Amino acid sequence: MFKEFKTFILRGNVLDLAIGVIIGAAFGKIVASVVGDLLNPVIGLALGKIDFSNLFIALNGGTYATLADAKKAAAPTLNYGIFINTMIEFVIVAFVIFLIVKQVNRFMPAPPPAPPAPATKECPECLSSIPAKAKRCAQCASVLAQ
Repeated sequence: MFKEFKTFILRGNVLDLAIGVIIGAAFGKIVASVVGDLLNPVIGLALGKIDFSNLFIALNGGTYATLADAKKAAAPTLNYGIFINTMIEFVIVAFVIFLIVKQVNRFMPAPPPAPPAPATKECPECLSSIPAKAKRCAQCASVLAQ
């Protein structure tokens, strides 16, 4: 069983997938930092010093200065600012993945053209060669199924 597990783990696809997941997780942290530490402060400043992470609605009707204050009071909150941050992160990650896939596809060889459809087929009754679009065999006059 250990030998089978070792063979499974060392197969190229599993190893590639594991490396991709690790790199993806690290890339996700970098993008989260870019959004949270670089983009959101600039966007917030441009929109009048808005901090997206503190945009929320207290569902109990209370008024709280920050999200941390609402959480301390155990107030239920709708954290739409954090959702905005997450959406910005998603768009950045999706765009970067798009760029990577586009570049990889550029270097991949073009797939071979599909073979042309056969111009003839065989009559099931007399086994003669007839045009592919024929509805009746020219040799034996049998009606052909489409």
